[in-house]
Amino acid sequence: MENNKEKSPAELLTEKLLSDKKNGVLRISGEELDAADKFCEDYKYFLDKAKTEREAVSLSTAMAEKAGFERFEEGKKYSAGDKFYFVNRDKAVILTVMGKKDLGSGIRLAAAHIDSPRLDLKQNPLYEDKELCLFKTHYYGGIKKYQWTTVPMSLHGVIVKSNGEKITVNIGEDPEDPVFCVTDLLPHLADAQMKRPAPQLVKGEELNLLIGSRPFKDDKISNKVKLSIMAILNEKYDIVEDDFISAELEAVPAFKARDIGFDRSMVGSYGQDDRVCAYTALKAILDCKDPENTCMTVLTDKEETGSDGNTGLNSSYLPYFISNLAAVYGLEGRNVMSASECLSADVNAAVDPTFSEPFEIRNASQINYGVVATKFTGSRGKSGTSDASAEFVGRIRRLFDKNNVIWQTGELGKVDGGGGGTVAQYIANLDLDVIDVGVPVLSMHAPFEVTSKLDTYMAYKAFSVFFAD
Repeated sequence: MENNKEKSPAELLTEKLLSDKKNGVLRISGEELDAADKFCEDYKYFLDKAKTEREAVSLSTAMAEKAGFERFEEGKKYSAGDKFYFVNRDKAVILTVMGKKDLGSGIRLAAAHIDSPRLDLKQNPLYEDKELCLFKTHYYGGIKKYQWTTVPMSLHGVIVKSNGEKITVNIGEDPEDPVFCVTDLLPHLADAQMKRPAPQLVKGEELNLLIGSRPFKDDKISNKVKLSIMAILNEKYDIVEDDFISAELEAVPAFKARDIGFDRSMVGSYGQDDRVCAYTALKAILDCKDPENTCMTVLTDKEETGSDGNTGLNSSYLPYFISNLAAVYGLEGRNVMSASECLSADVNAAVDPTFSEPFEIRNASQINYGVVATKFTGSRGKSGTSDASAEFVGRIRRLFDKNNVIWQTGELGKVDGGGGGTVAQYIANLDLDVIDVGVPVLSMHAPFEVTSKLDTYMAYKAFSVFFAD
């Protein structure tokens, strides 16, 4: 009978006035939860096949062509419903669906990055020491270096030979392939190492990739193991040592995406920052049908190192593309951009119950509470952030609520301890309204990151309703 008891005025007022966000699993139907699980099966495939920015562009364009997208033709006048894509140097891609309204009414843009922390090979990487052969690496993005030792690694990328021929490399992903690893010191001999400060527990120059040990059988030469490895590479790829100078080779974790937990409610994988947002934004544009406004998803490179370079969003390729498109219709690109809106599709840090101290719990995102709308990033004095306006936050809030998108707000750590940046600031600098919207992640920037299937699906739903609005 207690459940039927009339609620007190205070209880009614509490329901009306105070926030009472619940775990998303308790707020959606079993059918929608099943849809989230099914959605993430294809997402796991994407994670396994797109471990680098080049591979993400290649797979995304293949998916786009299957969905009816065609390669962009500069100067062509497109009609409502036309679908096309533009590739920038094989490392970034813009996918567009033309809307019913004039382009001057603005674009709905979702922007995610497809680069992730990793170990890049140096330009002269190959060497032999103590009759072992190794690659010298330079880590890319912000990492805890000790996390990247004793992890099976695969090697991805391209080698451009002296004659201009480009060789694609992908070794370590097939079950029959060899893998590589960065070694570490055994605990019995690690007294001095364990006294180092944590950031120096493993130093950058100690992230050397072990690639071989068998010497070439010839007593007349030194560096017998190095020669043996180079002979294998020459036979397989027809390269010589100097070809490494014009190569982009990335060492990434070799393991596959897997379900996490007895309930299979989470996905564990390398590279979910930010491919969880890249995939959901990609799927949203591929599924976009007859939008009112022109819609775009841009998957970009170089975010983990500051977005600089000609494939990062601190460059001009996006505004150039929009300006070229606008010119066909007699419009100024700057006016189109000023009328546009963007969801900067990037992840946030989920509260970790084991390491909760760095979080300000009232303003932190949680696993299974939905996609995260992050008004501002940065640290201390909000450095390096765009800080979305109250008006635009209000618009996105109404949009998500109206379409039953499970969402939450989040901030990346405590004021004086947090930080992190996204591409939002560079898009905002083009005079667009922009807010970060993405998936909360556990163990961000580690070789194996964790996301919730529910949150991932809600990110897809958020980008989809944004395009459809």
